[in-house]
Amino acid sequence: MENVPLLRRRSSSVKKEFTEKELEELKTAFQLLDRNRDGRVTPGELKIMLNNLGIEIKEEKVEEIIRAMSHSGSELIDENDFLTFIKQMQLVVPEVEDDVTRDLGAAFQVFDLDGDGYITREELRTAMEMIGESVTESQLTNLIRTADLDNDNRISYESS
Repeated sequence: MENVPLLRRRSSSVKKEFTEKELEELKTAFQLLDRNRDGRVTPGELKIMLNNLGIEIKEEKVEEIIRAMSHSGSELIDENDFLTFIKQMQLVVPEVEDDVTRDLGAAFQVFDLDGDGYITREELRTAMEMIGESVTESQLTNLIRTADLDNDNRISYESS
């Protein structure tokens, strides 16, 4: 989060960057955070939500997150601060997805020994042996069956 510049919009113009459905869902999310319904989220309210999600976090870290989200750097965020933060996260996510797609493609190429865009049973066996994993015929069958979405007895990788 520190490497990404925070958007600092104060007007409701950030609301125009979401669809009506997204805005409705985000308002609901904000209301769930705002436990006392005063229009502001405190570090304590955010900490309760994170704890309910099973995320244990120190109070100081929650305060730091709230200050980063707040337009004034205070320990309170309003709905516009929340929406601005969500928009910022949406801008970061495509970069992460692109990295994952590249990594998956590279991993697929390791197993696709002849480079034809498919991993055959023999390629899978050879690749597994190359990394020191011996597999039985039954395991190969299960691996292929699980990953073979078009039922052609081979694994294909299609990047969208």
